[in-house]
Amino acid sequence: MANNNCGESPLVQRFLKYVSIWTTSDDTTGTTPSTARQLDMARYLCDELTAMGLEDVSLDENGYVMATLPANTEGKPTIGFIAHMDTAPDASGENVKARIVSNYDGQDIVLNEAENIILETKAYPEILNYKGQDIIVTDGTTLLGADDKAGVAAIVSAVEYLMAHPEIRHGKIRIGFTPDEEIGEGPDHFDVAKFGADFAYTIDGGAIGELEYENFNAAKAKITFHGVNVHPGYGYKKMKNSQLIANRFMYLLPPDETPAHTQGYEGFFHLIGMQGSVEETVLNYIIRDHDREHFEARKACIEEMVSLLNREYGEGTVEAEIKDQYYNMREMVEPKMYIIDLAKEAMKAADVTPIVQPIRGGTDGARLSFMNLPCPNIFTGGMNFHSRFEYLPIPSMEKAMQVVIQIAQLAQAI
Repeated sequence: MANNNCGESPLVQRFLKYVSIWTTSDDTTGTTPSTARQLDMARYLCDELTAMGLEDVSLDENGYVMATLPANTEGKPTIGFIAHMDTAPDASGENVKARIVSNYDGQDIVLNEAENIILETKAYPEILNYKGQDIIVTDGTTLLGADDKAGVAAIVSAVEYLMAHPEIRHGKIRIGFTPDEEIGEGPDHFDVAKFGADFAYTIDGGAIGELEYENFNAAKAKITFHGVNVHPGYGYKKMKNSQLIANRFMYLLPPDETPAHTQGYEGFFHLIGMQGSVEETVLNYIIRDHDREHFEARKACIEEMVSLLNREYGEGTVEAEIKDQYYNMREMVEPKMYIIDLAKEAMKAADVTPIVQPIRGGTDGARLSFMNLPCPNIFTGGMNFHSRFEYLPIPSMEKAMQVVIQIAQLAQAI
């Protein structure tokens, strides 16, 4: 389908440029940023922000980009807007081939005819909400990267708009772009004091209207099972197959407490990876729950099952390493609910209906909130994140940009 003028807008062209830069993070490297390719986008952004005329543009050794739009009025709070540069390792982010489907007709979208990859309305019925709109998709072999390059594009374009319209009065605005959010390490080296904002927003949500200040409490668990391998012909009362013990562990977990069976405020155990042999098997889980007591109970459940299996198979057979990742930001944001009210008013001013709901996930803002930077989350418009079926309705990203502008403007009332 032919592109219309929407695809020629600076916001869209900026987004298309960003997704062409490969920035997939990697939780196995132990470095920050976890992949050098993220620095390609960081350097590009620094050059872009400097050319725009922003002040205090910086890129530190860990890949964090910061810049300032100075205030054009006095006595107002410093507001931060934050997005992450990396894309999730769940699907390839290399050589993204994005295209615009103009005036979407409500039918299935053939992403890749040669490989028969189709974005089906039956599988993803939410796309029907965007009938008649221009939608950005991929060729079906990679994710798109709207998570969170749509957020980066919305922030940069909003600041560009404010610079071009000095009649809009606003306080000091700080923008920050982080690496490694997708592997849970985005705030690890974020310098809150240097950032210097009174409060901030991550522009990292999904469907238009989303406004979130509750998120999961999160932990990851690595469960290691040790076995004994002997020749199978002579294994009687000698062999201890770690894979079978791991299988027993998996089936001890509540079968209806997985991502496929939970929604809303319900938590879960999620098996994200396994590898094994007779001698050793490793299961990797993530543990999620909005309620802190339930979260702690889930971790205790893991430990109890490890103890049970060690009693059955011998002490030291099973080991668990559990590490907290982030906590529910609600307790840090609620004392400053005016920043939620501000976001609501900004959405209404942009003709967007606020949809306040808990995040079934986490953002950089969750941990930043516990680093004394209250930081709720606002939509970007992207859908089907971390998937080759990811797509982005262009009007939704435009609204995200407008909300950033409105927040800057309406903060004059604080």
